[in-house]
Amino acid sequence: MKKELQEKYNKLITNLKECGSLAVAFSGGVDSTFLLYVAKEAVGTENVLAIVAKASAFPRKELDSARGIAEEMGVRCLEMDFDQISLPCFILNPADRCYHCKKALFTGLRYLAKREKMGFVVDGTNYDDISDYRPGIKALEELKILSPLRDAELTKQEIRDISKELGLQSWNKPSIACLASRVPYGEPITQFKLDMVDKAEMLLYDMGFTNVRVRVHKDDLARIEVPEDQLEKLLQRRDEIIKGFREFGFIYITMDIAGFRSGSMNEVL
Repeated sequence: MKKELQEKYNKLITNLKECGSLAVAFSGGVDSTFLLYVAKEAVGTENVLAIVAKASAFPRKELDSARGIAEEMGVRCLEMDFDQISLPCFILNPADRCYHCKKALFTGLRYLAKREKMGFVVDGTNYDDISDYRPGIKALEELKILSPLRDAELTKQEIRDISKELGLQSWNKPSIACLASRVPYGEPITQFKLDMVDKAEMLLYDMGFTNVRVRVHKDDLARIEVPEDQLEKLLQRRDEIIKGFREFGFIYITMDIAGFRSGSMNEVL
């Protein structure tokens, strides 16, 4: 490991050891998988708890993945039901939707962590996240949720690099994001829209696309984002995609020629 990375990794280990015991908000993504692994190394398996939220706006395939990863690591895993659709500020989809959602989610996570006698709750916010529009970070700060990856100044790419060195299979996993991020701010969020997006993205992943986003506009228009080098492949599979998307409820299916951009809905802000 390069010296700079080793120093950041050592800082992360030191910060986690100071926690004594901790609950990891666990999604099974690149960041939280890395965090869970390092937490186990820092404080021991018996002092780590993974908490997975079963939420309506989280991709369903990720729940099974998260369960499997925690089991493989030998870390105890609890699941928490989280009904985002019951939150008015989630359904109305204002620009600070993520703040209200995170506040409710991590309030529940804190309760479970306290019940299980875990000293701290930690999440996988990384150093890159502070440069994007992330209103949910304010909720984490208010609830005193720790973000060890951010505090160690570890970027997404650095987390991938160290994960690869550690032999974690998640090192090259596509970035995961809440399905609500596929709906433009101000347009109401419904369970039907979330299900449309989830099914559409799963279809594209099954076709071999990576880093997929299907943005839904005005209930029936899909705007597909894939990496630029996969745009031609998208056109080659157009008939299958149109057929599948229309079965899911989309009427209009479009390709965003700008390609995949994480957080592209924030461009209007």
